[in-house]
Amino acid sequence: MALIRTAYQLVESGDLDEAAQLLTEDFIANVPGSPAPLHGREIWRQGTKAMKDAFPDLKIDVQDMFGVDDKVTVLVHMQGTHQGVFQQFEATGRQVGYRSVEVYRFDGDRIAEEWVAPDLLSLMQQISPTPTDH
Repeated sequence: MALIRTAYQLVESGDLDEAAQLLTEDFIANVPGSPAPLHGREIWRQGTKAMKDAFPDLKIDVQDMFGVDDKVTVLVHMQGTHQGVFQQFEATGRQVGYRSVEVYRFDGDRIAEEWVAPDLLSLMQQISPTPTDH
């Protein structure tokens, strides 16, 4: 479980190359919107970079974590300022916060696979243009 906390800390600090070293070479990412799992450290790095580009001050608060055998489940609360493009939405400058349930599988001392289920509806509602936005 310490490995997951270290990974989150590295993501917060923006050290994605170091965080990627905590993953196996053949890392598997199971993410919303993808019909099939994505493979490789670089895929993870690109996705995480897109999030950090959009929310450079991203903070990850671990609210609960428990593990069984080679898997750990984490409930996290993410928050940050929408300062860059995310999905189709231009930066709004708004403070946002949302939860995610994430499951990680380990292979030895590395993260081998993830399943992430962020509350994207909540996030999109927070960054969507409002009728008063021009």
